[in-house]
Amino acid sequence: MRRLALSFLLSLAMAPALAEIDRTLDAQLARLVLMAYDRPQAALRSLRELAPNQPLAQAQLAMAEGQILVQGGDTGAARKLVERLAAAEKTRDRAAVLSAQLAARDGLNSLATETAQQALRGLERRCERGAEAASIARGCDFRSVWAALRIIERDQAAQGALAQAAGTLRYALALAEAGGDSYLSAISMGALALLSQELDQGDEARRWLAAALERAGDDALAMARTKITEARIAVRRGDKPGQLRAYEEALAFAQQAESPRLVAQVQTNLTDLHMHNGRPALALALARQALPVLLRHKDLRIERTLRHNMAVSMILLRKFDAARRELARAQALTDGQTEPARRANQLREIGEAWAAAGQPREAIAVFHTERALSAMIQARNREAQLQELRLKYDSDRAQRDLDLLTRDKTLKDQQLANRDLAQRVGIAVGTLLALSLLLAGVMLKRVQAANKRLKANQLLLRAQSERDPLTDLANRRHFQAVMSQRAQHKFQGALLMVDIDHFKHVNDRHGHAAGDIVICEVARRITQAVRHEDLVVRWGGEEFLVYAPEVAQDQLQLLAERILFSVGTEPVATEAGPLRVTVSIGHARFPLPPGHLALDWEQAVNWADMALYTAKAQGRNRAVGIAGVDAADVHALQQIEADFDAACSAQRVSLRHTIGPHGR
Repeated sequence: MRRLALSFLLSLAMAPALAEIDRTLDAQLARLVLMAYDRPQAALRSLRELAPNQPLAQAQLAMAEGQILVQGGDTGAARKLVERLAAAEKTRDRAAVLSAQLAARDGLNSLATETAQQALRGLERRCERGAEAASIARGCDFRSVWAALRIIERDQAAQGALAQAAGTLRYALALAEAGGDSYLSAISMGALALLSQELDQGDEARRWLAAALERAGDDALAMARTKITEARIAVRRGDKPGQLRAYEEALAFAQQAESPRLVAQVQTNLTDLHMHNGRPALALALARQALPVLLRHKDLRIERTLRHNMAVSMILLRKFDAARRELARAQALTDGQTEPARRANQLREIGEAWAAAGQPREAIAVFHTERALSAMIQARNREAQLQELRLKYDSDRAQRDLDLLTRDKTLKDQQLANRDLAQRVGIAVGTLLALSLLLAGVMLKRVQAANKRLKANQLLLRAQSERDPLTDLANRRHFQAVMSQRAQHKFQGALLMVDIDHFKHVNDRHGHAAGDIVICEVARRITQAVRHEDLVVRWGGEEFLVYAPEVAQDQLQLLAERILFSVGTEPVATEAGPLRVTVSIGHARFPLPPGHLALDWEQAVNWADMALYTAKAQGRNRAVGIAGVDAADVHALQQIEADFDAACSAQRVSLRHTIGPHGR
């Protein structure tokens, strides 16, 4: 293999600038790269048998060898080949594509996207958008461009730039179609179907999926991958029977294609399905079938998902020691390699599994980790939204300044004209002077009015930044502003942290539109349940915070009960039908009795949060309130906060429990 790579480079050094691509060889190499997904050594042997002596073909052979090494998990040899290809100007851009694929395989998504964009800038010198067929005839390496575009598109979708990702995919599809590769076309169409579903364009998703299935035709491998996409679309539609049917069909096509690695991938997806549908034993059995194949192929990306599913299934089966070992292995594979949103979802699944298995200590610990990660994600999203608002505000302000300057220039031009006229017509001096003064007064009033509107818009922008756009409740930013105006080191009043029970199931089963309706209706019911002087805040996601500054200790539990029954008594009407919704509440009044030790508001929120997680760990649809804390000083209070569950067991914390409707 090393001799083959060296001969490639010697030929490249003597080759002229690449002007075209050998189409027959290109199709043969594409088949070998697909073979390498399961049989990399056989693909390499066939590659050596193909190697022609034409200098023009050496770049294609080198690129194919690198992709085979990546597919086979021989990353060391692949990196050495990338270094050698990068040294030659003619293959530097293709080397960057291989480098991006290596980074993506290792889970280094940011590096993969940056490297793919660098490769694309060089490759697109021969590939003109909108003229793909002509570009390919002139030497556009459409397969390398397609590979770079897919890496970029996945990152765009992960960052929420779905419209931009759709544009990238359409360009990739146009290249695959112009290059006559039905496999790449089917994969591109399937990705567009999934992206359309993410954009809530159901009809468009169905059209793209039908086109992908038609293009896959008799190709079992393409059909297997398209059926996987069909199952993922069914997940987003909440169609569990359709999801299971599509995965079973994908499994059959993967077996027909004699692709054990793709079989293992489908089995991994099925473990997730069975795990979430109350069949952990079946999920674990499938996972144990798939794991040896993934280990043999060093497929770290799918192995990370599989080990997570195995750990959750073991927890649900109460195999706690084995689950902890599997969690440690999954964490070792996950560190720094998974998108924050996906990691937060995994933590939520682990926490819910611990709670379902009756292990509140582990559940609370995982919930706290997930809460911190979710808060970081929400802060990042909030900052992006604020930045967008700032840019819009700056643009509006610049336009207003431009209008004022235009008006000012008009005024000055008029004044100059008036002076010229006054010099030539003396008799009209008085009249023109009066007219000039009048015009100046009018313009001054207009400038003052414009300034007033600008200030009003500034106040409106600030008010909008402190409101939640979905529920029109105050948001976390507004609550922080309220707290900054009050005492910083001695928080006074009561806090109730409210969380919608099993909200993820609402989104998964009924869609995000139903989820938004539930959030808005719960916000309305909480607002009706509290007093006029209380502040209701959408804290983030499905969480709300109620700040009651003047409620008495003996009235706080009644307020929590009112919220429980206001939310949970009547179902919420949605397009998917009436949904029964309940909430869990954690509440406390500060300073905490009986010691009345001073706390700042962030600590107070944390105490309410700990009470909330106790309510969730005890079965949800209930309120848990902190009635008293056995702490003589701040140090003792910090000890209790460090292990709240142990302090409750030791009766250092007195709790009050209120069961919600239908929960008795």
